[in-house]
Amino acid sequence: MAVKTEQLYEGKAKKVFATDDPALCIVSYKDDATAFDGLKKGSISGKGVVNNRMSNYLMKKLEEEAGIPTHFVEEINDREAVVKKVSIVPLEVIVRNIAAGSFSKRFGVEEGTVLLCPTLEFCYKDDNLHDPMVNDYHIIACGWATREDLDIITDYTFRINEYLKNYFKGIGVDLVDFKIEFGKTPDGKIILADEISPDTCRFWDSKTHEKLDKDRFRRDLGNVEGAYAEMMKRVFG
Repeated sequence: MAVKTEQLYEGKAKKVFATDDPALCIVSYKDDATAFDGLKKGSISGKGVVNNRMSNYLMKKLEEEAGIPTHFVEEINDREAVVKKVSIVPLEVIVRNIAAGSFSKRFGVEEGTVLLCPTLEFCYKDDNLHDPMVNDYHIIACGWATREDLDIITDYTFRINEYLKNYFKGIGVDLVDFKIEFGKTPDGKIILADEISPDTCRFWDSKTHEKLDKDRFRRDLGNVEGAYAEMMKRVFG
């Protein structure tokens, strides 16, 4: 097993450590919660455990059942996992199946409207710029990714959406929208990185439309821990 050495990075939701293997890192998930580019801060008890275990489980399933290459290597404990070291493509890749959040605000589409087809959005990853939405031309012109990279990312993303939508439907949850990130391995291969969790996805109960994700924190809806625990229960039974 890879042995943790120095800390490389600390973000809003996790820490990343180097290991004695230059090709591997260890990700450690925190209970810290932020919203609105870090303007709202708090803590969600047990969140790190939920996000770690759920991300690892779903990445393993995507790899084995949908043929999506991911950064996941192995789970060490409730909060930590070994992952492949990648350079992150500086894009947030967002898929929306149902109108919600900023999509509803921007386009005046009522929250809860089922979209006629999934939409794909790219945002440039930069907190200081508030992660502006960008299109293919911006991305290629600025050198954040090549046309070939974007074609691979787009193909993987729609396959991930199809798989996850069906998976969550099977446990009584609608996958409203989600954000994923991709990384490049040293040999230039694009793989799914970051996480898949109630922090990065909007989950609604299929029958009641109760929110089971970080929106409960963002919107002060209460019972945030309960929502994360409910998603954990549904995924792991």
